[in-house]
Amino acid sequence: MMSLIAIGAGVAALAGIGAGIGIGKATSSAVDAIARQPEAAGKIRSNLILGCALAEATAVYGFVIGVLIILFLK
Repeated sequence: MMSLIAIGAGVAALAGIGAGIGIGKATSSAVDAIARQPEAAGKIRSNLILGCALAEATAVYGFVIGVLIILFLK
């Protein structure tokens, strides 16, 4: 049973990989957009921060679920 708990916690923690890829892609696109239109940097930056916060929230949710799996299913 402990091995299944460890596998479930590991799968839940994989949400961090998706968040990292999403934030990297968003940042890359924002830098490209600012390079093309420097006058729109403020709007692009504010949208980037909002998008990164939402993507990071998925990583935090995955981490919390992984910790809860370990603590409550022991």
